[in-house]
Parts: sequence; C-alpha cells; structure tokens
Amino acid sequence: MARRDRLSGNEAVAEALRQINPDVMAAFPITPSTEIPQYFSKFVANGQVDSEFIPVESEHSAMSAVIGAEAAGARSVTATSSAGMALMWEELYLAASNRLPCVLTLVNRALSGPININCDHSDSMGARDSGWIQIYAENNQEAYDNLVMAYRIAEHKDVKLPVMICQDGFITSHAVENIVLLEDKEVKDFVGEYEPENYLLNPQCPMAVGPYSVTNYYFEAKRAQAEAMKNAKQVALDVAKEFAKISGREYGFFEEYKMDDAEEAVVIIGSAAGTAKDAVDELRAKGRKVGLIKIRVFRPFPAEEIAEALKNVKAVAIMDRTESFNNCCGPLGAEVRAALYNAKADCDTVNYVYGLGGRDIRVEDFIGIYDELLRIATGGDIGEFYRYIGVRE
Repeated sequence: MARRDRLSGNEAVAEALRQINPDVMAAFPITPSTEIPQYFSKFVANGQVDSEFIPVESEHSAMSAVIGAEAAGARSVTATSSAGMALMWEELYLAASNRLPCVLTLVNRALSGPININCDHSDSMGARDSGWIQIYAENNQEAYDNLVMAYRIAEHKDVKLPVMICQDGFITSHAVENIVLLEDKEVKDFVGEYEPENYLLNPQCPMAVGPYSVTNYYFEAKRAQAEAMKNAKQVALDVAKEFAKISGREYGFFEEYKMDDAEEAVVIIGSAAGTAKDAVDELRAKGRKVGLIKIRVFRPFPAEEIAEALKNVKAVAIMDRTESFNNCCGPLGAEVRAALYNAKADCDTVNYVYGLGGRDIRVEDFIGIYDELLRIATGGDIGEFYRYIGVRE
C-alpha cells in the first residue's frame, strides 16, 4: 500500500535509491545535489541498504568508479550538479559508448561563470548529445517516480544505456512537498535484480571494456548506440505503463495540459511548467484556448509525437532554460522546430530563454507570452524569433 510523506526532491531521490538498493554509489559533494549522497550514506551506515558507498576525490572519479563498478556487473549510481558534471564530461561519453546502464541523479544548476549555484539547464543540455537517456521532473513526486523507473529502462536488453534523472536545483531539490511513496517491496519487485549478460567479473566469458576502436569499428559502435536510443522510446513507454499499474500515476514522453482544443501553446521542461499551468488555468477561465506541453523525456527526443500533439496549434512558444550562444535558438527550440518542420506543420513558433541562474518566471510572464502568441496567431508579425524574458536588457 502506498504511503504519504513530506520530502524534498533530494530526499525523495535518496528514498527511491534506498528502496532500489543499488550495489554501488560513488559520489563527490556539490551544491545542490550534495544531500542525495549524504542521505544515502546514512542509509549505508545504518544498515538500511547493503550498497557499497565510495567517497571519491572528484566528480571525474565518481563517474569513473561508477563505470568500473557497472562494467564489473554491479548496479551503480552517482549524483552531481553543474560543474561537477562538467568535470565528469569525458566519462559520460565512456559510460554511454560502453553501453553501461548506470544512473546519474542530476540536480540542475547553472554552469560557471559567473559562479552561480541556482537552477538552469545548462549542465544537462550541454550533455544532451553524450548518449545518455534524459528524463526531467516537474516536481518531487516525478523525481521519485522517474528514478524508480530508471533502471528498468537502462537495463533493458534492447537499450543498455545510462540514464540521467534531472530535477531543478533548489526549486525541487530542497523544497518540501507532499508525495506518495510506494512500499519497499513494491519497488524491489518492480525494479528486480540486476542480471547483466556480460561483465568483467564473469570468469566464464572474458571480455574487455573500453578498448581502442579503429576506423573499421567506431562508426558501427555509434550507430548501434543510436539504435539503442531509438529502442529506448518504446521501452520507456512500456516501463511507464507497468509503473502505472502499481502507482496509479501515468507517464509518457510528455504531458499534454489542456491541449485538446488549444490554439496557442507553450512547450517547456522542468519545474516552471507548474507556473505555466497556473497561467493556462487563468486564461482558460476567461475563455482563451491555450495549452501546455511539458517535456519529460528529452532523450530520446519524441519528435513525431510532439509534432502530432501540436498539429492543430496556431502559435507555439518554446521555452529554454539555457543559452546556446548561437543567436538562433536554444536546445529545446531547435528540437521542437525540427520536429514541426519534418512534419510540415503549419504553425508559427517563437523561442524564449528564461530563468537563467535561477531567475524567477511568474504567472504574469506566461500570460504575457500567451498574449503574444494570440497576437501572432491572429495575423501579427512574428518579429524576433529568439527572445529573452525576465532579463534587464
């Protein structure tokens, strides 16, 4: 039977890890993800899990230890944020290319400089092409649920790729919310035991991990990774369907909020979706046909599905919580526009950068965005496609 609790996002993630009981956690502290290994190390010290906790000297070492443990046949995890993930950048590619289904719990934080410890998505978006599956949470409940599903997706025989579970720094990681937890046995039975097919400590099948790949093989290895990422789409849906049976909570690639008859829509990732929903509710009460799409699975990117969800929309605002410095579009803006272009969709789009370094975005800001979309949808000139909101110009 499910039980209710009041937990921060970091506590919720640590609680999910306690229930999963991975074989190895290697971690180095960095704000705002420090609490996750802190809480988990207490579970280890108290005998609530039999995991091996490895305190290391850097985030590069943390991911290196996770790679080594996973390659040896151990279910492994680490946690980090911002510059910590930047320090393990090289290792992210190694974990993915070696097809190691480890998990990284990322608490999104702005990358330096200038130094900032608050939320934006520059860390995870910078790693969007590293070969990791990326799943984002709007709130603490989703952070918990996403982690419970992570290993089932990563370890599937048709996938075998690492998974990055992302939540917004301080906004969800430290804020306390009411959430519903599954019972320990439900999580244990759902996740199951890790049974790797090939691993270094298997004396019956000697193998190498991370060998030098000459020209004759490298391309094929990357193509195989791409195929695994493609397979992860259906696997993520299948796992979510099974999860719904034990939790009652349903998940897809994204959430459609009041999109049935929407003529203007916002596409967004992360915690600010909750603020945007309040704006949608306020405008719907006034008779406006507005809606929202909140992306949950960013890698693999559900391009066809998003284009289908937006097929009847006249104007779309795509929200990026990071800057790509290309004077053209942000990461989410590029992905959504490409999806719409490939589908030959007939709608106008604008791309907003918002919330960098933890800058707040309010309901009033989203109402202004929807007003701008209405102006565009009724024949107004699009004007500047790539825009900023909430910044002092």
